[in-house]
Amino acid sequence: MRTENLYLAGIGSQLPPLYPAGRAVEEGLYDEAARQSSGMRSAAVSASTPAPDMAIEAARAALAGSGHGPDDIGVLLHSYTYHQGPDGWSAGHYVLRNTVDRPVPAIEVKQGCLGMLASVEAAANRLIANPTHDAALITTGDNYSTPGVERWRASGLFVLADAGSAVVLSRRSGFAELLAVGSLSDSSMEILHRAGEELFPPGVTRGRGLNFSERAEKVREQWAAGQAPPIKNFGDRVAEIAERTLKEAGLTLDQVSRVCHVGFARPALEAMFLLPLDLPEEKNVWEYVRTIGHTGAADLFLGLEHLWRGGEVGPGDHVLLIGASTGMEAGAAVVRITESAPEAA
Repeated sequence: MRTENLYLAGIGSQLPPLYPAGRAVEEGLYDEAARQSSGMRSAAVSASTPAPDMAIEAARAALAGSGHGPDDIGVLLHSYTYHQGPDGWSAGHYVLRNTVDRPVPAIEVKQGCLGMLASVEAAANRLIANPTHDAALITTGDNYSTPGVERWRASGLFVLADAGSAVVLSRRSGFAELLAVGSLSDSSMEILHRAGEELFPPGVTRGRGLNFSERAEKVREQWAAGQAPPIKNFGDRVAEIAERTLKEAGLTLDQVSRVCHVGFARPALEAMFLLPLDLPEEKNVWEYVRTIGHTGAADLFLGLEHLWRGGEVGPGDHVLLIGASTGMEAGAAVVRITESAPEAA
């Protein structure tokens, strides 16, 4: 979807301390072979901060730099990939109360690791459709430090990390103009994150933890038994949405200065993103994400904030944000930087 006159007016994050991968190996939390093959140096880990509180801190930072007051916010969209608090409770309204505290909708977007990007797309449509709204607040937060998760071993594709991130999408102006945003899915691949688990009663109600590796092994067993589902190369979907979104923005990948991608381990990142996009090393953010890990929906915007505040992108530069989620789904956005960050000025 091509967009016009929409901007990222503010961006903020809440990133906990980095836990060295070597220390995780020494403590028996991570396998040395996996550490070496992954290329991961550390992961952001919060021992006890509630996930919505990390989203709130990120939102306050984004609002402070946005030029918008609470009365300008017409909607809040909150996303996450893991449990936020009590069952049946609305984390989105908790974030709303502790940020702008206005009687506007607080919508939870359950789009997995694409939640924040999907929220930007939904907010863009809402601002276009309702001209009485000047801005939207978009937040995410996750904390995997629970008994049901082994963050270093839950998946062979990534190390789970904790963080909060937020952006303010505005009609007025901002540090980056949103040129295009969109997503696509391939539902034949949903089994990758379901295999081996009954749908009812849900595993979490029976004490089952989050373990993607276990489900991936079940899929491999099905393949070996000749029951392989019709799974395609997901990298093709990533390349397709990137090409489509860049075309909508009137650009090619050669005209993009940097690409913000997920915080996967190096082998998975190459297979699903870097190689399908034929992305030159100097354009990716691997050296950053390898210190953070995979934070769920926050990855892309943590990367964008890192580049912008560090002065690695400036006015006139184009940035591609590209991510993926279970389903499987791929999404992308293109922004043009319009202002230098205060720290980089």
